[in-house]
Amino acid sequence: MVKEKTSNSIAGMSLGGGRKENFFFSLLEFFPEKDRWFLTSLRQVKDEEEMDRDEAITSWVENYRLHRLVVDFPLTKPLCESCTLECPGTASCAHPVVKSVRHEMEKLVEEDQALVSSNPKRYEQVRNEDNQIHYNRSVLHKETHEHILSKSFKRKLKKGYLPYWNRPVDFWIWKHYYDQILNLFNISYDSFGNVSVMLMHRFHYLRRHLPKDLTMYESATHIVLIELYRSKIISKKQLAELDDMDMAPLARLKVVKAIESKLGVFIYEKDLELLAKHPKAFDSFLLAIAGKSLLMNKVREIPCFGSKEDPMFISPVFN
Repeated sequence: MVKEKTSNSIAGMSLGGGRKENFFFSLLEFFPEKDRWFLTSLRQVKDEEEMDRDEAITSWVENYRLHRLVVDFPLTKPLCESCTLECPGTASCAHPVVKSVRHEMEKLVEEDQALVSSNPKRYEQVRNEDNQIHYNRSVLHKETHEHILSKSFKRKLKKGYLPYWNRPVDFWIWKHYYDQILNLFNISYDSFGNVSVMLMHRFHYLRRHLPKDLTMYESATHIVLIELYRSKIISKKQLAELDDMDMAPLARLKVVKAIESKLGVFIYEKDLELLAKHPKAFDSFLLAIAGKSLLMNKVREIPCFGSKEDPMFISPVFN
């Protein structure tokens, strides 16, 4: 059955993994008469006799008449792919957007170096304090770009911006989340780092077959989890448990129930079981939750750095 179009619905789909990976769709809808959000569809995408997974994705989007879909896949491309300027090499790139991003990066390093020069002893003292374990201090006590810069972030900045690999939105994510993602999840954010060539081609194929009026947004589950933690919806302990193979199913259930309770989302019992059992279902649900923030105009503003292309990236705000 084809659902009626609604401006109060948004879906999430996690695209990571290989060809045999099980995908899940999560559809959130708001019902004004109940003043509540509902997880109305949580569906596993798998090969069936009538259609393969790619066809199943297209069919699901069409059946629910979706206008908006949030994915954890880079929607915009590095600037090199569309640049028509004569290329002098990455180090001397003259593209105005690349120059704008690099200027911001250099400015951060210069500001930090000025602090070193003005009071080396004080700088080292603060740096040593930052390196110590503070049991009572949140990893969100400052954003990554706020001085004094961490050693890991300074190394990232000094490695530079690669216009054939990085996007302007990637720098914005580093600037606001690099230290937090590294600290909480022990990974260095890289939008294309976990994207296989096959998945990239598969996504571009899918995009050509999806309805023309579908607007796609990008988000990242780690960022959604950080913002849930910032808003005290979930705890740091629950974040740690998500990475523990034995504790992860129960941790996912705790996170989902916290979202259900504090963000006003109704979830059926059978879907709670799926969200706890399947990491991909959980990730897709988090992406839909990011989309919910978009519909409520509770998102962080992301600059374009002079680019004409909207990053279409959602960094949710839950406060």
